[in-house]
This record gives sequence, C-alpha cells and structure tokens, in this order.
Amino acid sequence: MCGICGVMSLRPPGPDATPITETAVIRMRDAMRHRGPDDEGVFVADGVGLGHRRLSIIDLSGGHQPMANPDETVWITYNGEVYNFQELREELEARGLGFRTKSDTEVIVRGYEAYGDAVVERLRGMFAFAMWDARRRRLLLARDPLGIKPLYYTQTADGFFLFASEIRALLTWPGVRAEVDLDALWDYLGQRYVPGPRTIFKGIAKLPAGHVAVVSGGEVTLRRYWDVPLDGETWSEAECVGAFRDLVTDSVRRELVSDVPLGVFLSGGLDSTAVTALMASMVSDPVRTFCVGYGGEQGVNERPYARLAAERLGTVHREVEVGLEEFWQLLPQAVAAMEEPVAEAPSVSLLQLSRFTREHVTVVLSGEGADENLGGYGIYRHLLRARPLRWLGTAGPLADLYGSHRAARALERIRQGIAEYRGVSAIFTRHERERLLGRREPAVDSAAVHHERSRRLSPLQRMLYYDQKVWLPDDLLVKADKMTMAASLELRVPFLDHRVVEWAWRVPSSLKIRGGVGKVLLRQAFADVVPAPILERAKVGFTVGGGGRFADNVGREARRLLLDEQALDGLVDSREVARLVRRHTEGVENLLEQLMVLIVLAWWRRLFLS
Repeated sequence: MCGICGVMSLRPPGPDATPITETAVIRMRDAMRHRGPDDEGVFVADGVGLGHRRLSIIDLSGGHQPMANPDETVWITYNGEVYNFQELREELEARGLGFRTKSDTEVIVRGYEAYGDAVVERLRGMFAFAMWDARRRRLLLARDPLGIKPLYYTQTADGFFLFASEIRALLTWPGVRAEVDLDALWDYLGQRYVPGPRTIFKGIAKLPAGHVAVVSGGEVTLRRYWDVPLDGETWSEAECVGAFRDLVTDSVRRELVSDVPLGVFLSGGLDSTAVTALMASMVSDPVRTFCVGYGGEQGVNERPYARLAAERLGTVHREVEVGLEEFWQLLPQAVAAMEEPVAEAPSVSLLQLSRFTREHVTVVLSGEGADENLGGYGIYRHLLRARPLRWLGTAGPLADLYGSHRAARALERIRQGIAEYRGVSAIFTRHERERLLGRREPAVDSAAVHHERSRRLSPLQRMLYYDQKVWLPDDLLVKADKMTMAASLELRVPFLDHRVVEWAWRVPSSLKIRGGVGKVLLRQAFADVVPAPILERAKVGFTVGGGGRFADNVGREARRLLLDEQALDGLVDSREVARLVRRHTEGVENLLEQLMVLIVLAWWRRLFLS
C-alpha cells in the first residue's frame, strides 16, 4: 500500500508556461509519509510531475516508483495490490513483452502498452493509479471497481490538475485552500459522512469507484468502466452455495500473496470468522488474529466471540482495549487521519487496533463488504416491511414540531422509502438541517444518479446498489483505508473482489434475506467452519462501552466544544446547537449520535480550517 500524488499542467507547453518543480511534488508526496515509510520517488518532466511513497509488500527490492516502461515514455505512480498480476504477466510475456521486476506495478505499465486504457478492466484487486503517456501528453487516472483505495483531485485557477491519495497532499499546493463545501456539509449532517463525488473541501472531488479520468488537451473527462450487472437476472438457489464458497475461497487465496507477514482482523462476527477459517486452511503456521474492544461492562463486547473463533480455528490471537477516556484522546487523531468528517465511533477503535496490529504484521485481511452485497443490515428488512406505511411520512413535520428527533427521523425514512433511500446511516432530517444551516437542500442531489441507474431493480437491489456506490466507498472503505494507513498497515478485503461482487449481485433475494435473517447465503456456505454461536448471532453494530457513561461523556464534550468554546459558530446555528445539547444533557432525549456528528465536525474544523 502506498501514497501517490501528481500534477499536470492544463495549458500548452511553452516558454511562458509555469514550470512544475520537483520541490512542489515532493512537498505533496511527503505530506503522506505515513502511507509509505519504506521508499520514496519522484518524476518531473515538462508539464507533469508524479510522486510516490511506498509501503513495500511485494518484490521488496524491485518495486521502486514512479516506474517507467523500458523507453521511459510511460510512467506510473500506483497504490494498491493487483491479485491476478501473475496471470497477466504470463499473458503479456506471451505477447513478447519483457519484465525487469517481479512487481505488480510493472504488469500494469506493460499492460497499458498492450491494451491501452482497457488494462484497468483486466485488473483484479484494489488500486488507484496515475499513468503518464509522454507521447500523447495524456494522464490516465483509475480507481478500483469498489473504491477500496481513495483518489482525490482538484484544479487550480492558474491551470494545474492535481491528484493524490489524500487531501492533505493537495492542500500543500499553492492556491489550494481549505474551504468548506456547503452542499457537502448538508449531506454530512444527513448521513454522517460526505457522499461522493463531493468532499467536504470546496473544489476537491473524489474520483468515483469504477471510473477512470483522462486529462488531455486541457480537459478532464470521467468514464465509468465497471458496474454490477443491472439486467435483474439471478442464479437459481441450487447453484449458489457451493459456487459462492468457491469464489470467496479463491479470493482469499489470491489475497494471501505477500512478501511480508499477514494477519486477520477477527471481530467475532460471521464475516471475519469465515475469512479467518479460509485463511487457516491455506497456511501452514497458525493465523495471527487481532481484535479490539472497549473497556466497561456496558455496550457491545464482541471479544468473547472473537476468542471462541480463535480457539476453534487455532489462531495466535491478540487483543487491544480502548478505555472511555482514551476514546476522547484518540478522537482528534482519528479525525485528522480521516481528513473529512466521518462521525463513526469505530474509527477510533480501528485506529488503535491498526497501531497495535502493525507491531506484529504489515498486512491484514478483514470481512468488510459482505453486508452490502448479501443484505446484512437490519435497515433493509425494516424498510421492506415498512413499504405499505409510506403514507405515515406525511406526519414528519408534525414530529419535528413536537420536538422528537427519533420520531421525525423514522417518519422521514418511511416517507422516502426505497425510491429515495439514503443508506444505512441517517442522522439529521431535512427540517433539522434547515434549522442548523439556515438554508434549503442543494440543487444537485448527489444520490440522483444512483437512484436513476437502479430504478428498474427490485426493492432490495435498489438499497444494496446505493450502499455499494455510496456508503461503502465514502464511509466504510475510506475509514478502513485512512485508519490502517495512518499506522502504515495494509488492509485487504476478500469479499470485495469485483468478481465475487458481480456474482453475488445475481444471488436471489431469498438467499440474502429470509425470515428476518440477513446474509442467508453466507451462513449456509460457511456453516461447517463457523462456530454455531457466531453463525446464529444477529448482526450487531460496534458501539462504545460504558453505556450511560458514554452518553454522559458525549454531553460533556458537546457542552465544552460546542457551547463553551463555540467551535461551530458561524458554520451552524448556535441556538439550534444549544437546544440539542440541552435536550441531551437534561435527559429529554438521547441525542448521542447527533451530538457526535457535531463534535466530529467541530474537531475537523479546528484541525483543517483554523
């Protein structure tokens, strides 16, 4: 895993063109030192500059970047892993193309020479890269199908196109300012993260998952190169269980390729236990597993289930704990690493777990992605059952007037229904956001394109499609990437091999949700290796321990940051914030999630806009 960055002039080369300096590219690159502590590189030519920081995983001595083809007309800076690079290499060698290294990086370069932009469609893995074609004076950017690896870009007023793995690298460039995007702020308050392609930073965008961007002739063009099959066809139930087990097994086997030590994040849930079981069947030494939990007796504690799985599978198991006071000390560090406000308490625990795990291994596998493909979240079942009740949504404004946030949010979700589904995470209602921001919703709805593309699909598929395109890359995966890379740890996600995702998309709904239970197919496919107590558990969200103590802590922190220090004044309405804090601290209504959204926003503002 690595950090990439670069710049290209959008103006024609000539004596009056502003030069790109190596110093400026290095400044971008080294803002991401944590993403690649093992090696560094830079390439600068007329009108272009590429930077790279490397975390060495494969071909430790031969994968220096930026890397070029033999005649140095094609250059790449690349972040990620391509798991089918060995098959692609054999295919390219059969076409007469030679190789100087054993790295997957060179396979992408030589693949571009053979297939052009279509090389991206042949890659299985997680990646974000930029390819400079000197002959055509053309820059190609690409991001993997599911958005496992991040890639941001912006344009400057003086004619430069910039890209990077992290926003902080873009902010080092002269003229790129940290300003809040008010439309993105509206989205954040509604969903506790910012759906792409927007970011919270005005003028900085995310390259969407499954897209390429071509920068040529002074213009930037985006193109979708991958999507799940949208024809509505499904497999028969009879052929699903064995085929799914084989696909996931193949994905795990591919993701074990590494020249450094590997482990697994084992939470004690169904998904991570299945991945651990497969890995244990493929390696000779005991698998190294890692788990995090919060101190305190209240709240969800999955460590007993992780220990059960570890004992059954014979792993070398290690755990780390986050105390309640430690949570508040780590929160600003997590917000700084995330770069955008993402109001997820598990970010803190994942940062602590990543730092602990990095003391033992360099690569970890996890079970991320199964819920979004196989119907694991309870919201899917709730909304399917609530479809006949959409008429109740007309009472939403009455709930707002009455003052019950919980009632208003539930009624808004029922009113929106599946046609306007906004993901597993819903925080402030439209009316509440109008009061906080003093404005109406944005003219351009970031969700519209996903709703339109999925409008002919079944109700369950429509929800899964939205979460795959928005929640997964813009919350779950960016959190996973930023927290692990803050510790220089590579995270791999076997359930998100795009071949697995394509196949799972055709699984009939009855094998995703049945009788109020989600991920039916996963339970059937791995029933022989997952302990029964884990197999039979309902899905639970990861919460902070301490129960009522944590709620009190949130109220205390909200009062300090939002009222005493006025950390959001001028950004949101101070009277509305004071009202929310008062309702929570006086016990009128539990607004823990809503106040956490504002607390994270306050820390983000302090860290990035001050």
